[in-house]
Amino acid sequence: MPGTPVTTPNHRPDGPRTAARRAGPGASPARRAGPGASPRRSRGVLVAALLLLTAAVAPALVVRSDVTHPPFQELDERWLVWMGGPHEGPYLAAATALDWFGGPVGALIPLTLLAVLLVRRRWASAGYLLAGYLGGNTLVVQGLKHLVDRPRPADPLVRVDHGSFPSGHAATAALLVVTVGVLLVPAARRRAWWFGGAAFTLAMMWSRTWLHAHWLTDTVAGAAAGAGVGLLVWWLFQPALTRERVRAHDRRGAAAGTGTGSVVTDGG
Repeated sequence: MPGTPVTTPNHRPDGPRTAARRAGPGASPARRAGPGASPRRSRGVLVAALLLLTAAVAPALVVRSDVTHPPFQELDERWLVWMGGPHEGPYLAAATALDWFGGPVGALIPLTLLAVLLVRRRWASAGYLLAGYLGGNTLVVQGLKHLVDRPRPADPLVRVDHGSFPSGHAATAALLVVTVGVLLVPAARRRAWWFGGAAFTLAMMWSRTWLHAHWLTDTVAGAAAGAGVGLLVWWLFQPALTRERVRAHDRRGAAAGTGTGSVVTDGG
Protein backbone atom coordinates (compact mmCIF):
# COMPACT_ATOMS: atom_id res chain seq x y z
CA MET A 1 0.00 0.00 0.00
CA PRO A 2 1.44 3.44 -0.88
CA GLY A 3 3.17 5.25 1.97
CA THR A 4 3.18 2.15 4.24
CA PRO A 5 6.45 1.81 6.22
CA VAL A 6 8.35 -1.35 5.37
CA THR A 7 10.59 -2.96 7.95
CA THR A 8 13.67 -4.51 6.44
CA PRO A 9 16.32 -6.65 8.15
CA ASN A 10 18.58 -3.61 8.31
CA HIS A 11 15.89 -1.15 9.35
CA ARG A 12 14.10 -0.90 12.64
CA PRO A 13 11.75 1.85 13.77
CA ASP A 14 13.51 4.49 15.82
CA GLY A 15 13.05 4.46 19.55
CA PRO A 16 14.11 7.13 22.03
CA ARG A 17 17.57 5.62 22.48
CA THR A 18 18.11 5.24 18.74
CA ALA A 19 17.12 8.86 18.17
CA ALA A 20 19.47 9.98 20.92
CA ARG A 21 22.35 8.02 19.37
CA ARG A 22 21.63 9.48 15.96
CA ALA A 23 21.59 12.99 17.43
CA GLY A 24 25.17 12.36 18.45
CA PRO A 25 27.01 12.84 21.74
CA GLY A 26 27.69 16.48 20.97
CA ALA A 27 24.06 17.41 20.45
CA SER A 28 22.31 19.53 23.04
CA PRO A 29 20.09 17.87 25.67
CA ALA A 30 17.05 19.58 24.14
CA ARG A 31 17.92 18.12 20.73
CA ARG A 32 18.40 14.60 22.10
CA ALA A 33 15.48 14.58 24.50
CA GLY A 34 12.99 16.53 22.41
CA PRO A 35 11.49 20.00 22.68
CA GLY A 36 10.32 19.71 26.27
CA ALA A 37 12.46 21.32 28.99
CA SER A 38 13.52 19.37 32.06
CA PRO A 39 10.71 19.69 34.66
CA ARG A 40 13.25 19.84 37.48
CA ARG A 41 15.22 22.60 35.76
CA SER A 42 12.03 24.55 34.99
CA ARG A 43 10.91 24.33 38.62
CA GLY A 44 14.34 25.47 39.78
CA VAL A 45 14.23 28.54 37.53
CA LEU A 46 10.73 29.42 38.75
CA VAL A 47 11.63 28.98 42.43
CA ALA A 48 14.76 31.11 42.06
CA ALA A 49 12.78 33.82 40.25
CA LEU A 50 10.08 33.97 42.93
CA LEU A 51 12.63 34.06 45.76
CA LEU A 52 14.53 36.92 44.13
CA LEU A 53 11.37 38.92 43.43
CA THR A 54 10.28 38.41 47.03
CA ALA A 55 13.68 39.73 48.13
CA ALA A 56 12.91 42.91 46.17
CA VAL A 57 9.23 43.40 46.99
CA ALA A 58 9.27 42.54 50.73
CA PRO A 59 11.86 45.22 51.65
CA ALA A 60 9.95 47.70 49.50
CA LEU A 61 6.90 47.27 51.71
CA VAL A 62 9.08 47.70 54.80
CA VAL A 63 10.68 50.88 53.47
CA ARG A 64 7.33 52.29 52.39
CA SER A 65 6.09 52.21 55.98
CA ASP A 66 8.87 54.63 56.98
CA VAL A 67 10.89 55.94 54.03
CA THR A 68 13.31 58.02 56.13
CA HIS A 69 14.08 55.51 58.90
CA PRO A 70 13.40 51.90 57.85
CA PRO A 71 14.70 49.15 60.17
CA PHE A 72 17.95 48.77 58.17
CA GLN A 73 18.70 52.51 57.88
CA GLU A 74 21.58 52.22 60.36
CA LEU A 75 23.24 49.57 58.19
CA ASP A 76 22.76 51.74 55.10
CA GLU A 77 24.28 54.77 56.80
CA ARG A 78 27.25 52.78 58.11
CA TRP A 79 27.93 51.44 54.61
CA LEU A 80 27.71 54.96 53.20
CA VAL A 81 30.38 56.08 55.67
CA TRP A 82 32.64 53.29 54.39
CA MET A 83 32.02 54.60 50.87
CA GLY A 84 33.03 58.09 51.98
CA GLY A 85 36.10 58.51 49.81
CA PRO A 86 38.45 59.74 48.63
CA HIS A 87 36.42 59.98 45.44
CA GLU A 88 39.23 60.21 42.93
CA GLY A 89 41.69 58.14 40.96
CA PRO A 90 40.94 54.73 39.43
CA TYR A 91 37.90 54.22 41.67
CA LEU A 92 36.28 57.32 40.24
CA ALA A 93 37.04 56.16 36.69
CA ALA A 94 35.56 52.71 37.36
CA ALA A 95 32.45 54.08 39.08
CA THR A 96 31.88 56.65 36.33
CA ALA A 97 32.22 53.99 33.61
CA LEU A 98 29.72 51.76 35.41
CA ASP A 99 27.37 54.73 35.82
CA TRP A 100 27.41 55.32 32.05
CA PHE A 101 27.10 51.61 31.34
CA GLY A 102 23.98 51.38 33.47
CA GLY A 103 22.53 54.41 31.71
CA PRO A 104 22.52 55.45 28.05
CA VAL A 105 25.48 53.31 26.96
CA GLY A 106 24.05 50.16 28.51
CA ALA A 107 20.76 50.68 26.68
CA LEU A 108 22.54 50.15 23.36
CA ILE A 109 23.36 46.53 24.19
CA PRO A 110 19.78 45.18 24.45
CA LEU A 111 18.67 47.35 21.52
CA THR A 112 21.49 46.02 19.33
CA LEU A 113 20.79 42.46 20.42
CA LEU A 114 17.08 42.94 19.68
CA ALA A 115 17.86 44.18 16.16
CA VAL A 116 20.10 41.17 15.51
CA LEU A 117 17.44 38.75 16.76
CA LEU A 118 14.77 40.33 14.57
CA VAL A 119 17.00 40.23 11.49
CA ARG A 120 17.70 36.55 12.14
CA ARG A 121 13.96 35.93 12.73
CA ARG A 122 14.45 34.58 16.20
CA TRP A 123 11.00 35.66 17.29
CA ALA A 124 10.92 33.78 20.59
CA SER A 125 14.28 35.21 21.65
CA ALA A 126 13.20 38.72 20.64
CA GLY A 127 9.97 38.30 22.60
CA TYR A 128 11.91 37.13 25.65
CA LEU A 129 14.21 40.14 25.44
CA LEU A 130 11.35 42.61 25.09
CA ALA A 131 9.27 41.05 27.85
CA GLY A 132 12.23 40.97 30.22
CA TYR A 133 13.23 44.59 29.73
CA LEU A 134 9.71 45.96 29.66
CA GLY A 135 8.71 43.89 32.65
CA GLY A 136 11.92 44.51 34.57
CA ASN A 137 12.48 48.23 33.99
CA THR A 138 8.97 49.55 33.40
CA LEU A 139 6.78 47.43 35.65
CA VAL A 140 8.96 46.21 38.50
CA VAL A 141 11.72 48.80 38.99
CA GLN A 142 9.72 51.92 38.13
CA GLY A 143 6.67 50.52 39.86
CA LEU A 144 8.62 50.01 43.10
CA LYS A 145 10.26 53.43 42.79
CA HIS A 146 6.85 55.12 42.63
CA LEU A 147 5.44 52.89 45.36
CA VAL A 148 8.26 53.53 47.84
CA ASP A 149 9.70 56.95 46.81
CA ARG A 150 12.60 56.66 49.24
CA PRO A 151 14.89 59.71 49.53
CA ARG A 152 18.40 59.25 48.15
CA PRO A 153 21.59 59.81 50.15
CA ALA A 154 22.68 63.43 50.45
CA ASP A 155 24.97 64.94 47.82
CA PRO A 156 25.11 62.24 45.13
CA LEU A 157 28.11 62.56 42.81
CA VAL A 158 26.09 61.90 39.64
CA ARG A 159 22.79 63.08 38.25
CA VAL A 160 19.88 61.04 39.63
CA ASP A 161 16.12 60.95 39.31
CA HIS A 162 13.49 60.51 41.99
CA GLY A 163 13.21 57.45 44.17
CA SER A 164 16.21 55.66 45.64
CA PHE A 165 14.59 52.23 46.10
CA PRO A 166 15.39 50.05 44.19
CA SER A 167 18.52 50.80 42.16
CA GLY A 168 17.73 50.83 38.45
CA HIS A 169 21.41 50.46 37.55
CA ALA A 170 21.78 47.32 39.67
CA ALA A 171 18.54 45.91 38.24
CA THR A 172 19.66 46.58 34.67
CA ALA A 173 23.04 44.93 35.29
CA ALA A 174 21.50 41.77 36.75
CA LEU A 175 18.83 41.60 34.03
CA LEU A 176 21.47 41.98 31.32
CA VAL A 177 23.53 39.14 32.82
CA VAL A 178 20.54 36.79 32.83
CA THR A 179 19.35 37.81 29.35
CA VAL A 180 22.73 37.40 27.66
CA GLY A 181 23.30 34.14 29.52
CA VAL A 182 20.00 32.73 28.30
CA LEU A 183 20.23 33.90 24.68
CA LEU A 184 23.92 33.81 23.81
CA VAL A 185 25.83 31.57 26.23
CA PRO A 186 25.77 27.78 25.63
CA ALA A 187 24.31 25.81 28.50
CA ALA A 188 27.63 24.05 29.16
CA ARG A 189 29.35 27.40 29.79
CA ARG A 190 26.66 29.16 31.78
CA ARG A 191 28.11 28.36 35.20
CA ALA A 192 31.23 30.41 34.45
CA TRP A 193 29.03 33.13 32.96
CA TRP A 194 26.88 33.32 36.10
CA PHE A 195 29.97 33.77 38.29
CA GLY A 196 31.33 36.50 36.02
CA GLY A 197 27.91 38.13 35.83
CA ALA A 198 27.59 38.10 39.62
CA ALA A 199 30.95 39.88 39.90
CA PHE A 200 29.81 42.49 37.36
CA THR A 201 26.54 43.05 39.24
CA LEU A 202 28.38 43.42 42.56
CA ALA A 203 30.68 45.98 40.93
CA MET A 204 27.64 47.93 39.76
CA MET A 205 26.16 47.80 43.26
CA TRP A 206 29.42 49.10 44.71
CA SER A 207 29.56 51.96 42.20
CA ARG A 208 26.05 53.16 43.05
CA THR A 209 26.83 53.38 46.76
CA TRP A 210 30.35 54.76 46.20
CA LEU A 211 28.80 57.57 44.13
CA HIS A 212 26.26 58.17 46.93
CA ALA A 213 23.46 57.62 44.42
CA HIS A 214 21.85 54.78 46.44
CA TRP A 215 21.72 53.15 49.80
CA LEU A 216 23.15 49.64 50.06
CA THR A 217 19.72 48.01 50.41
CA ASP A 218 18.55 49.84 47.27
CA THR A 219 21.22 48.05 45.25
CA VAL A 220 20.49 44.65 46.79
CA ALA A 221 16.80 44.98 45.98
CA GLY A 222 17.58 46.24 42.47
CA ALA A 223 19.86 43.31 41.68
CA ALA A 224 17.27 40.87 43.05
CA ALA A 225 14.50 42.50 40.99
CA GLY A 226 16.49 42.42 37.74
CA ALA A 227 17.64 38.82 38.13
CA GLY A 228 14.19 37.71 39.31
CA VAL A 229 12.40 39.22 36.32
CA GLY A 230 14.94 37.75 33.92
CA LEU A 231 14.50 34.27 35.39
CA LEU A 232 10.71 34.50 35.56
CA VAL A 233 10.43 35.54 31.91
CA TRP A 234 12.91 32.79 31.00
CA TRP A 235 10.67 30.26 32.72
CA LEU A 236 7.65 31.58 30.79
CA PHE A 237 9.48 31.54 27.43
CA GLN A 238 11.45 28.33 28.02
CA PRO A 239 9.27 26.05 25.82
CA ALA A 240 9.27 28.56 22.94
CA LEU A 241 13.03 29.13 23.23
CA THR A 242 13.67 25.38 23.23
CA ARG A 243 11.56 24.87 20.12
CA GLU A 244 13.36 27.75 18.43
CA ARG A 245 16.76 26.20 19.17
CA VAL A 246 15.64 22.80 17.89
CA ARG A 247 14.37 24.33 14.64
CA ALA A 248 17.63 26.24 14.20
CA HIS A 249 19.59 23.03 14.79
CA ASP A 250 17.49 21.20 12.20
CA ARG A 251 17.99 23.97 9.64
CA ARG A 252 21.75 23.89 10.13
CA GLY A 253 21.73 20.11 9.77
CA ALA A 254 19.67 20.28 6.59
CA ALA A 255 21.94 22.95 5.13
CA ALA A 256 24.97 20.79 5.84
CA GLY A 257 23.31 17.77 4.26
CA THR A 258 23.26 15.78 7.49
CA GLY A 259 19.81 14.27 7.82
CA THR A 260 18.69 12.45 10.96
CA GLY A 261 17.54 9.36 9.10
CA SER A 262 14.40 8.58 7.12
CA VAL A 263 11.76 5.89 7.02
CA VAL A 264 11.88 3.56 4.03
CA THR A 265 8.56 3.68 2.18
CA ASP A 266 7.09 1.44 -0.48
CA GLY A 267 6.14 3.53 -3.49
CA GLY A 268 4.31 0.65 -5.26
